[in-house]
Amino acid sequence: MNERNLILPGNPRYQPKEMKDFFGYDNLYFGLAQVEIATLETLGEIGVIPSEEIMILSPELKEKLLAIPTSQVDKIEREITHHDVRAWVRKAQEIINHDLARWVHIPLTSYDPLDTGRIIQFQSAYQKSLKPTLKESVSLLADLVERFARQLQIGRTHGQHALPITVGFWLATILHRILYNCKQIEIYSEGLVGKISGAVGAYNAQVGLQLEQRCGSKTFEERVLEKMGLSPAKISTQILSPEPLAYFLFSCVMASASLAQLGRDCRHLMRTEIAEVMESFEKDQVGSSTMAHKRNPISFENIEGMWLKTKNEFGKVLDTLISEHQRDLVGSCVARDYPIILVNLQQQINTLTRKNKEGIPFLSRILVDPEACRRNFEMSSNLILSEPLYIAVQMAGYEGDAHELVNRRLVPEAKRTGLPLIEILKSLSEGKKIIERIPEEVRQLLYRPENYTGKAEEKAREIVSSARHWISY
Repeated sequence: MNERNLILPGNPRYQPKEMKDFFGYDNLYFGLAQVEIATLETLGEIGVIPSEEIMILSPELKEKLLAIPTSQVDKIEREITHHDVRAWVRKAQEIINHDLARWVHIPLTSYDPLDTGRIIQFQSAYQKSLKPTLKESVSLLADLVERFARQLQIGRTHGQHALPITVGFWLATILHRILYNCKQIEIYSEGLVGKISGAVGAYNAQVGLQLEQRCGSKTFEERVLEKMGLSPAKISTQILSPEPLAYFLFSCVMASASLAQLGRDCRHLMRTEIAEVMESFEKDQVGSSTMAHKRNPISFENIEGMWLKTKNEFGKVLDTLISEHQRDLVGSCVARDYPIILVNLQQQINTLTRKNKEGIPFLSRILVDPEACRRNFEMSSNLILSEPLYIAVQMAGYEGDAHELVNRRLVPEAKRTGLPLIEILKSLSEGKKIIERIPEEVRQLLYRPENYTGKAEEKAREIVSSARHWISY
């Protein structure tokens, strides 16, 4: 077992250990073996395999079948069968070494265990690895949102200063996207199905050889699949309809994108001239091979970069949505790369949750500089209340176009003098009368841009609450 090749599909640089049980190279036939074992058990239950033969299928023998390494199957395929599933069957029969061996793969076609085994792989990888680590990252990000729910920040649109928000609100917009995609992954994982329907999907062998008649109230397919917790597809060809798995993988790609949004935002906010956010810089870390002063956003960049890798992998899924007649082999080699999507997503999550030597996760080590937030906010603090001012002026009965008034007359003067817009308005001949018609509470707000944050804090805490609820589910 120590010599098993557990390299994951994709770039050897990105090998999250959590995925190796499911997609490590020598584990790739684990799902297929589960289907083959379940089929043998079902044949025994309905009396096709004699009782004295099915008794040979002990827990120890099952473990040996589940552990058949891909590299051994490859060798048999290259040298003897030139067919992957028949190579696995040959190896399984060699391990069984008993009359029971003759029943292996009856009444299956290759893609009964291959397609269904693939579904088992993806479901297991999601349930046992992706889901718990996604929950961990959501929890850590929710902590961050809560910590900075009230921290003032200038909101930006098109890269320009816009309206006041809070750091927690900004982070909550990303947390919500991640949370939404996590829920979609769950929905589509529950929609994954299997098949035991034969060479063209019409159950020819099961019906023609009277296996169905032995099965009672459930079909042979249902009896096999329920052993693995799967429902059967409504209908299939030799292969499963691609939609359930494609939508599941797409939801994983979407989750990758929402994580990348965090990377994109953070690395821009880490720019020297902005410096509102900072990655922690660990002892012995190096920022540049030559510029010793550098502190690069390497983790933020990696989180975004992994999304670029992932989205291009989904093109392979799209390319294999169609096949000829009941199936062809064009998409077979392409589908072997599907796990890269989950591998890359796991890599992103691991970046967010990775602990330093003190045991502190990366997300918990993100630094927010309140002074930088205040400094950047003050750069435009005399201008950013143009929105409430123009609306208040219009609501106060101004007969002209208040937006034009603020845009053409007040803003240029405020930029020139550095005075607040409300003071520039007050200096105009008609300005004092307009201001008098604005409610006192609104007037006070027009002098305090830091108070014009709307529901930023409230919405941030609302998303935190949603995240906590999902985590506990």
